Amino acid sequence: MNKNSRGALALGGLVKLLLGAVLMALLLFLPAGDWSWSGGWRLLAVLFVPMLLMGVVMLVFSPELLARRLNNKEKRSAQSMVVRLSGLVFVAGFVVAGLDARYGWSEVSGAVVAVAVVLFLLSYGLYAEVLRENVWLSRTIEVSDGQSVVSTGLYGVVRHPMYFATLLMFLSMPLVLGSWWSFAVLLLYIPIIVTRTLDEERLLRKELNGYEEYCQKVRWRIIPFVW
Repeated sequence: MNKNSRGALALGGLVKLLLGAVLMALLLFLPAGDWSWSGGWRLLAVLFVPMLLMGVVMLVFSPELLARRLNNKEKRSAQSMVVRLSGLVFVAGFVVAGLDARYGWSEVSGAVVAVAVVLFLLSYGLYAEVLRENVWLSRTIEVSDGQSVVSTGLYGVVRHPMYFATLLMFLSMPLVLGSWWSFAVLLLYIPIIVTRTLDEERLLRKELNGYEEYCQKVRWRIIPFVW
């Protein structure tokens, strides 16, 4: 990738990150009615600072991977529906967390918040490891030219370690905000990620050579000894 392409990629990624941060801030702080709400700022910090750092690392060492990660245009209708439902769940979860902060519907202890922050950051570490292991990883469900099955590292434990990291991140997120009600809303993401996983596996079994054999070798999809 030449210098101009890297520059365009960096600009596009930065714009998406800033727009995402602004949108999330509005969804959190407007319902909360308080721009000094510590839970909202805590989530923005632990979410977007590591995201920026990971983006810079990918831009330097693997710009093609960054380009794939920024591409979120799903071609499969089932996955497009999953993306829309995920968006609705997140919007609802953030708004509920803000309202919870405003009206004091629930109380999350400082110890639980601290554990949630640690789990949230751990999920970023898992993300980084998965990105290191799988150079074909994309935000959309597709099989790239020359793609092969990755079966080492975390992929030797579960078939979809990225989804495990995603669940860990999204379920710890409402507790970072300090809201049990938001946590209840984000639980709706579990059936959504299950639907996405099953649809993805149908495609991979059909189009990715060796994936059927890999599924026989690695039994668990997302959570070891559970599913």
